[in-house]
Amino acid sequence: MSDKGLCFLTIGELSKLIKKKEVSPVEVTTSFLERINQLDGQINAYITVLEDEARQSSQEAERAILSGNYLGPLHGVPIAVKDLFLTKGIRTTAGSKILADFFPKEDAAVIQRLKEAGAVIIGKTNLHEFAYGSTTDNPHYGATRNPWDMERIPGGSSGGSAAAVVASLCSGSLGSDTGGSIREPAALCGIVGIKPTYGRVSRFGVIPLAWSLDHAGPITKDVEDSALILNAIAGRDPRDSASSDVPVPDYTRALGGEVKGLRLGIPKEYFFEEIDDEIGEHVKKAIGVLQTLGVAAEEVSLPYVKYSRTLLWILVGAEASSYHEPFFRTRIEEYGRDVRANLEVAQFMLASHYLKAQRVRNILRENLLEVLKKVDVIVCPTTPVPAPKIGERDFKIRMGDRETTVTGGLGRLTCPFNLSGLPAISLPCGFTSLGLPIGLQIAGRPFDEETVLKVARAYEMNTDWHQRRPSV
Repeated sequence: MSDKGLCFLTIGELSKLIKKKEVSPVEVTTSFLERINQLDGQINAYITVLEDEARQSSQEAERAILSGNYLGPLHGVPIAVKDLFLTKGIRTTAGSKILADFFPKEDAAVIQRLKEAGAVIIGKTNLHEFAYGSTTDNPHYGATRNPWDMERIPGGSSGGSAAAVVASLCSGSLGSDTGGSIREPAALCGIVGIKPTYGRVSRFGVIPLAWSLDHAGPITKDVEDSALILNAIAGRDPRDSASSDVPVPDYTRALGGEVKGLRLGIPKEYFFEEIDDEIGEHVKKAIGVLQTLGVAAEEVSLPYVKYSRTLLWILVGAEASSYHEPFFRTRIEEYGRDVRANLEVAQFMLASHYLKAQRVRNILRENLLEVLKKVDVIVCPTTPVPAPKIGERDFKIRMGDRETTVTGGLGRLTCPFNLSGLPAISLPCGFTSLGLPIGLQIAGRPFDEETVLKVARAYEMNTDWHQRRPSV
């Protein structure tokens, strides 16, 4: 296999070659670095490429493997990380001008765990400023472009992480998800992204957007790769007050499991309302594929999810303004226009708004948990529209013979699972007539990522959407 071909392999495929010593971590890393040098000027997935550090790490991995100290499937594999995970001695900007010269003194917990697994950290990816938005049209570091159509957004806020994966500028990546920021870009870029249960993966060393909603998780080419990264980063961390000590299984063991007899919940409210016709059609076909595998589907009622966007707006606004208060008082002019506007509005939020939102949030969560006693997972679209064009503010949706406009609605279908803290994955389930990817979202019970991954993998193995790549 040519060095160039290595970039297009999954982590699962690469790890087998590395373990057998058929390719070296140095060869793999060099291949990715060359591709980044060739293509990232067009895509702008990275804020910082760690060329010297990655080469050194790959050499260390090669020496360890040759001496018989193979650490596992991530050993010697190049992984990109969103530029809001602290990296010791390496600039961490959070996509902002304010932190343009911030060099942390320690690694985030997930970075530590990736390094312990032998991964090669190849770069820090672009994002929506301070993760406060859905486009990754960054005013300080430039817009990241969707490799399927360079005039369109990759989604956000983890847009650089998703674009890097689908363009094969890394083998996998890490993102963060506060209202959909892993799953939404995964859907718009035609790849896989999982938001684990709240507390499953440590938030220590993650620059926050909203502490009660933030999650960290993988973005990858297929479901198996997400399971491999999740194996490495999940687990109790005493430095994170929300971290859970629920035992972490080997997620890869669930992937080939039987899905016959599992029950899918199909929401009758909200999730299939005001979505693009092509998205609705492909998601319904995906449900049909799962039914042919012996999975039962039934309609479920989720009457409180209609409040999700309002709840998210209040909670994120209040929590984000608390974090940003020191910067906002002295460096307000250094924020981009949209993030500054969000924070300015949040200054008028009252404690009573926040407390009432938390109460309704609890009702929403209890409703979801009650439904998940009757079904094993909930299945729905990931986004209401395919990738909009860069600079578009109003997203047009085709519904039958009419067209409607939705403003700021990209995360409308993902945020209920942030509010509830439930695990949810997005994986590709088709393409629009314009060749834009469509995402299928599967959510499950708390700390039951295994079933979510199992259902996702079963669908993936019976379709070929995950094998398609843009021609960049």
